[in-house]
Amino acid sequence: MAAAPADQAFVLAAGGPGDLDDVMQVMTAAFPAEYGEGWSRSQCGGILPLAGVRLVVARTAQGEAAGFTLERAVADEAELLLLAVAPRFQSQGLGSLLLGRFVEAHRGGPIGHLHLEVRDGNRAVAMYQRSGFRTAGRRIAYYRGKDGNRHDAITMVLDPGAST
Repeated sequence: MAAAPADQAFVLAAGGPGDLDDVMQVMTAAFPAEYGEGWSRSQCGGILPLAGVRLVVARTAQGEAAGFTLERAVADEAELLLLAVAPRFQSQGLGSLLLGRFVEAHRGGPIGHLHLEVRDGNRAVAMYQRSGFRTAGRRIAYYRGKDGNRHDAITMVLDPGAST
C-alpha cells in the first residue's frame, strides 16, 4: 500500500452509525489484535446513541476514512475512548489533529477534566504527553490480546483550561 502524501489535507466531521464500516476498517488496521485495544462493532454501535457520546471521523479530500475519535462526556469529565489513525496516514499529524480537536472542544466549557487510557508501550503516549496529558495511574493487565497476553494501561489526564 502506497503512503499518503505528506501534505495530505484531512476533513474532520461528526460521525454516526452510518460511519461504522469505515470506523471498523480504520480500527482493525490501526490496533494490532495482539494488544486487545480495539473495540468490536457492537461495542462502538452500542455506545453511539448514548448521551454525551461523540464520534469524529477524519477523511481525505477524496472521502477516504483516515482516522477517528470516539469520546464520552459525563458531568464535568470527558473521556477519549478511542483515537485511531489508519497506518498509511500515520506520522502525518492526523493523530495530533484529532487529539487537538478533542481538547479544544472542551476548552472554556463546563468540562474540567479530560482523561484517557492508553496501552503502555503504545507510541501515542508521546503524542498525549506533548499535548499536555500527564500520567495519573496505571491499570495492571488491563488489555487482553487475542493471544491471551495482558498489557498495562496508562491513565492520563489533562485540565482543558491548562496551556500546553
